[in-house]
Amino acid sequence: MIEFLKKEILSTDQDKVYNKEVEKKLQIIGKKSIDKPIIFIGTGTCGLGAGAGETADAVENYLKENDIDASIIKTGCIGLCSSEPILDIQLPGRNRISFENVSEDKVESILNNIFSLAIPPDEKVLGQFMSENSKAWEGIIPISEHAFFKPQKRIVLKNCGIIDPISIEEYIANGGYKSYLNVLKKETPENICDIVEASGLRGRGGGGFPTGKKWKFTLNTDSDQKYLICNADEGDPGAFMDRAVIEGDPHRLIEGMGIAAFGIGATKSYVYIRAEYPLAIERLKIALEQAKEYGILGKNIFDSGIDFEIKIKMGAGAFVCGEETALIHSIEGKRGMPRPRPPYPAVSGLFKKPTIINNVETLANLSYIIKNGAADFASMGTENSKGTKVFALSGKIALTGLIEVAMGTTVREVLYNIAGGIPNNKKFKSVQIGGPSGGCITEENLDIQIDYDSLLEVGAMMGSGGLVVMDEDTCMVDVAKFFMDFIQRESCGKCIPCREGTRRMLEILNDITAKPRPGEKHDALRRFKGITQLEKLGKVIQETSLCGLGQTAPNPVLSTLKWFRHEYEEHIFERTCSAQVCTELRTFSINVDNCTGCTVCAIKCPADAIIGSRKKPHFIIEDKCISCGICDDVCKFDAIIIN
Repeated sequence: MIEFLKKEILSTDQDKVYNKEVEKKLQIIGKKSIDKPIIFIGTGTCGLGAGAGETADAVENYLKENDIDASIIKTGCIGLCSSEPILDIQLPGRNRISFENVSEDKVESILNNIFSLAIPPDEKVLGQFMSENSKAWEGIIPISEHAFFKPQKRIVLKNCGIIDPISIEEYIANGGYKSYLNVLKKETPENICDIVEASGLRGRGGGGFPTGKKWKFTLNTDSDQKYLICNADEGDPGAFMDRAVIEGDPHRLIEGMGIAAFGIGATKSYVYIRAEYPLAIERLKIALEQAKEYGILGKNIFDSGIDFEIKIKMGAGAFVCGEETALIHSIEGKRGMPRPRPPYPAVSGLFKKPTIINNVETLANLSYIIKNGAADFASMGTENSKGTKVFALSGKIALTGLIEVAMGTTVREVLYNIAGGIPNNKKFKSVQIGGPSGGCITEENLDIQIDYDSLLEVGAMMGSGGLVVMDEDTCMVDVAKFFMDFIQRESCGKCIPCREGTRRMLEILNDITAKPRPGEKHDALRRFKGITQLEKLGKVIQETSLCGLGQTAPNPVLSTLKWFRHEYEEHIFERTCSAQVCTELRTFSINVDNCTGCTVCAIKCPADAIIGSRKKPHFIIEDKCISCGICDDVCKFDAIIIN
């Protein structure tokens, strides 16, 4: 089988001559033609969190009890995380059909019906995967027409949730590794750099630097050793793109790394991935072993004279190690702290050798670019932002998960056409894009195109691609405080502006949202001065911090100040939080008409702020109340009033 697949990789559409036996083999490996039922279960991290493990156990028990010969394949996440667990069934001669929210108690009913060639009447069907070789299910839409998938353009996520992530055979049968090995046989490093530069691919990890141009710095630097590093240390809150790609399609990353290494002349590489991603690490290790077994990694790959190896380096989860020079220090066994640049890593990086650092998504685009050409990739997107972008959707949105859209798609299209809008008829307030280094996009900017330049114009940035959606019940001061607390704790502490500046900004935000100090005469003035200090501190930190993470650290605060200044003023002057999120600014009282005097609230109050006799109405002493809300939690008579 190995020799057969090696020939398949190296063959071309022009010189390929199949006999019926070879064609049948390829169809079976690629799951385009099957001789027994296959059940696919989405077992990415999100799926397992939703109960996919229990669903898989229920499927195994069903097959065993009913003596059915069927295969179970555990895939990655297809992107629709809010519908997990997702279960697909493919019968011989029939299209693969996909069901959503399949908990273990639904397995028996679904399988009974499908094996009887009937659609379960009470189960939600996502759609069917159309195939020329199989019969379609009547009344079921193609999954490509599902509202979540139809507007997408899937390149990086093409295989995720569809193929077996730990089957190199299936990856190859679906065209995998062909781009890489054709590169080794037919191209030069200079040509590869030119192709990538002409495609317009820019770094998907945050800064958006042109990838081909970056590679040429390393290619043109003389050295006895060059390195490639895949940065899979995604530390932004609300970002899980890299994890999902590695869990669902690790061979695509390996192929992209092979192409990149050839383009820059590197023979050694590292995947720097946080240890909090055990499933991604496990599947990547399996994929690397398979690639070595097939001769895709190692010495003299397919008699090309090229050597290439990949090692996994696990990080401890420090946010700062997402910065490339800190990441390099971590791989070298040093404390993860940034260093001044120049020299840039492309010239002097890992072990002082020329080094290219690209993130998972950047590398996962390369096989497509090589296969389809630079012009094809450059035809998607906007003038200065080509191709597609993967986004992680979370927060107050109907459909959470991963999407991949062409650059230039508007924020409104993403939120309302793909993700289904804001649930519970709530009003949209903002979307935080780019993580802690990013900014907010408001209602008035919803029609802005998603590309590198447009986002910068409104004070946001692409970042790694996390989209956290907020509705009317969100307090933007609290959002700024959350991100500033995250940044302050994750600061490496090397430079004073970031270490001390972010701490002071957090102190000011905590003061703004804190309970008023009794008897303080100039409370409002002091808090208002805090806003001006936030703006000044933010600009100083931006201008004087050592690394990109420090320079973008004030962005969440400055962005919320720009678009939601009225909420800051509400907290300062009115001492209220209209969203009732800032607990210390809430005031509690008791509706005496509803209070039965059960005394439960008085017993549970940690501050002894509730007084009253048994079976008589109780009262809250405002000066003693710490606004914890326990009284509201324990009251069974709806007697607590929150203002």
